[in-house]
Amino acid sequence: MKYGICALSIVPCRLEPADISEMVSQLLFGEIYRVIDERKKWIKIRAMHDGYESWIDRKQHLEIKRDEFMELEKAPRTFSNDLVSLLQEQKSESFFPLVLGSVLPNYNSGATHFNTTNFTFDGEILTRPRANRDDLVNTAYLFLNSPYLWGGRTAFGIDCSGFSQLIYRMCGVDLPRDASQQAEIGDKLSFIEEATPGDLAFFDNTEGRITHVGILLNDNRIIHASGKVRVDRIDHQGIFNDETHTYSHHLRLITQVIK
Repeated sequence: MKYGICALSIVPCRLEPADISEMVSQLLFGEIYRVIDERKKWIKIRAMHDGYESWIDRKQHLEIKRDEFMELEKAPRTFSNDLVSLLQEQKSESFFPLVLGSVLPNYNSGATHFNTTNFTFDGEILTRPRANRDDLVNTAYLFLNSPYLWGGRTAFGIDCSGFSQLIYRMCGVDLPRDASQQAEIGDKLSFIEEATPGDLAFFDNTEGRITHVGILLNDNRIIHASGKVRVDRIDHQGIFNDETHTYSHHLRLITQVIK
């Protein structure tokens, strides 16, 4: 078994081993993974934070030893907490950007390191995140107006389940990657009136398949990624878009992950 770490700002994860294949997710800096298959130009991985399997370009793969992988998997997580910040590689003194939610492995007093490479970081950090509803809602608002991007997990492009997953991850709760998988987590609520800000609402299509997720706010509002990260009204029917004066999504269920 081989192991890897994302050593770039963002690495696209594809459904098939080809540049023209759809992007189904992204790795952010510092996230670790197992290698489960290899081709000449491609590596199939299983991301450790959600178990999601996809293909990445071999040129964007950095192998780490098993012992280091195991240590990073068990270690408390520290996240970058700015929309964009700069990381400096100490040896070359070169900079590259980090996006909100990137992981800072082995972080200690402005320094982070892995695989014999040392970095300095002077941006805002989030250490030992906790499952707090206020923090969750406040973090979600940081993504307001971010464009929708299928497979995206950053403020520069994000999809609905990537949005809910990343927000919860930064509050110490790991969710699966897809909305239908996330709907299996937590306690199901019978009525929208029972919901609390931070709860997850799921929506289905005409075939009854769950295809959308958002995070509930106060006053019957929801923040979700649909065209962009936006705030809309929600009731027992679903999401009502004030711009189009129509229901854009049909409510299927609400779950409570944080007690």
